[in-house]
Amino acid sequence: MRLIRNKRITYGWLILTMLIAILTLRLAWVQLVMKHQRVPGSRHTMVEASLIQRERGIVLDSGRGQFTDRNGKPLTGKLVWTAVLFPVSEKELKDSHNQLVQLARILGTNKDHLVQTWGKLKEPKLWHGENTVIPRTLTKAQIQQIQELELPKLKVLPYEQRYGNRQSGMQWLGFISGQRKENLFFRDYPEVAGTSGLEKTMDSLIRGEGPTIVYFPVNSTNEVIQDIKPMVKAPDNPYYPLRVSTTIDIDIQKGIEAITEKAGMKEGAVVVLDAHNADIVSMVSRPFYNPEQIHPKDGQWENRALKAATPGSIFKIVTASAILEHDLSSSEEHFHCDGEYGKFGLSCWKEGGHGTIGLREGFAESCNVVFATLAERLSAQQIADAASALGFGQTVGWRSQEFLGLRSFVPLDHEEKGTVFSDSVDASDAGVRVQTSIGQRDAAVSPLQAANAIVTLLHGGVKTKPRILQQIRYANGQLLQDTHPLKERKSAQGISRETSSILLEWMEDVVQEGTGSSLKNRKWTLAGKSGTAQVTVKGRPRNNQWFVGYGPVEKPRYAVAVLVENRSPSSSNQATEIFGQVSDFLASVESPSGSGSA
Repeated sequence: MRLIRNKRITYGWLILTMLIAILTLRLAWVQLVMKHQRVPGSRHTMVEASLIQRERGIVLDSGRGQFTDRNGKPLTGKLVWTAVLFPVSEKELKDSHNQLVQLARILGTNKDHLVQTWGKLKEPKLWHGENTVIPRTLTKAQIQQIQELELPKLKVLPYEQRYGNRQSGMQWLGFISGQRKENLFFRDYPEVAGTSGLEKTMDSLIRGEGPTIVYFPVNSTNEVIQDIKPMVKAPDNPYYPLRVSTTIDIDIQKGIEAITEKAGMKEGAVVVLDAHNADIVSMVSRPFYNPEQIHPKDGQWENRALKAATPGSIFKIVTASAILEHDLSSSEEHFHCDGEYGKFGLSCWKEGGHGTIGLREGFAESCNVVFATLAERLSAQQIADAASALGFGQTVGWRSQEFLGLRSFVPLDHEEKGTVFSDSVDASDAGVRVQTSIGQRDAAVSPLQAANAIVTLLHGGVKTKPRILQQIRYANGQLLQDTHPLKERKSAQGISRETSSILLEWMEDVVQEGTGSSLKNRKWTLAGKSGTAQVTVKGRPRNNQWFVGYGPVEKPRYAVAVLVENRSPSSSNQATEIFGQVSDFLASVESPSGSGSA
């Protein structure tokens, strides 16, 4: 019996020794080998995970690349200071009654809401205030007042606010979405993604290397250890995140936004292109949007400058170019307009008509009868070719087939092609051609296309490709990629330099003696074409009002397109007035003294 008992003890010790050896080997394997391996479902190693269990982190910067305007002024990435609340006990809140009253006033809330929010916290949280997801920005005075309160569970930290909490017409910039967390506890920082605009089209390039996070050590009861300094962790890469320089001038952008706001413009867009190379200097879309507070169903985030709309009489630029290119009329020919065309249900906008009128005067006065008569002489193909030569019925924005490893890179998000003739209609029908020639029926043009058509004429019929990207640099300032203005080779169906010159002269007539005569006394001498398109919105007759043109005439500096949508049929052309105000503003920017020289 003793022998059996001794054997059992021996076997027991052997088994226990083996288990201890296996456990020791396992611990050694974990400590020496597996500590540098990632935890399944996480980006952290086992060592990092063990540390994070004893830390609470606040995300200060997403690490995403930033955008600037053409002069280097930031469009994203504003550094602000904000309050961070750490979990606090009920007793601590009761003992700090007087301090909380003062703090609530500083943070723009009431004491009850502050106590209720703070008392529920299990993790650190940036102070947002009520009914908002944007951390509240603190002034220097507020920061000093908070520090004087000496609340140990309250910190003031720098925070990268991507857009700033304001309404703007910068839908081309877009917005980001995703579960943007500001605090971390043993979990990965969830990446955000660009959802529209440049944020979307450049998403894969500007995601960066990860966020900047400040970690605070905590004890077993989840309280911050005040004696140990917090630690900041950030990617250590001199090249990322990237910095993207756009062609936008933010001062001009904001100035035009203010003009549209003051004018009471509800829906539409204003596009300003550099007349020299078609760079997008400003692109304002209304209604405005706030990229920090997106409501997808409302649609304010859509860029109306890239959406095609019924053009009305600005399309007569296409019809006139086709007439001139094919020599289907002359300065000697005259037409009679009594206000009615007599077929296709077409009438002239001027009651009683224009009387006897020539082609050039018909363009200046935007006479529907003149253009309907000439449209019957044109074939559908001739109209389509002229439209294509001016960039209508196609996307016009700068793009690249190969760009930093990206195939078919298209910076302008959701740019619409627009239409000339619908595929469902017989374009050989005279009624279809007539209605299209005056910018009705299925014709659709975007404000970007309209402004670019003016630049094309200013370049003698050579089509340009509007850029919104200028260059991309590494974080250390080193140039990564330049973009260059693009011009297309003129095709056989293009518009000649002679035709372009004639149309530009006719646009001067529009301002001097035609439908744009209210623009005669502006700071610059201007030229352009007005347009009013009849549309139906929710079953009601409404108007799209346009004005497209350039200035100053002597030395063109900018091409501008203004579209005001959903206007009452009885209202005056608001687009013409806004065009004039925008031109005056641009003149003051170019020459602060107001002399109007370019």
